[in-house]
Amino acid sequence: METLYLLIPISVVLVFLIGIAFWWSLRSGQFDDLEGPAYRILMDDDGVPPLASPDTNGAMADAPPGPNSVRSSEKNMGGA
Repeated sequence: METLYLLIPISVVLVFLIGIAFWWSLRSGQFDDLEGPAYRILMDDDGVPPLASPDTNGAMADAPPGPNSVRSSEKNMGGA
């Protein structure tokens, strides 16, 4: 019973502090636009040109060759 005399005032103060924090977040605009940033990620930037265009093989022209790429000299000689 003695612990209730301590726990009830602590819980009332905690609820009061949580209410103040929630009221502050509402007044400062924390919940104004919940969907805008999510849609902003998905929108295309049409004004920005791509960094590199794909060549005829579908690989990026400016990208370095990968470990499985075949050099043109090996392709002509039939080498592995």
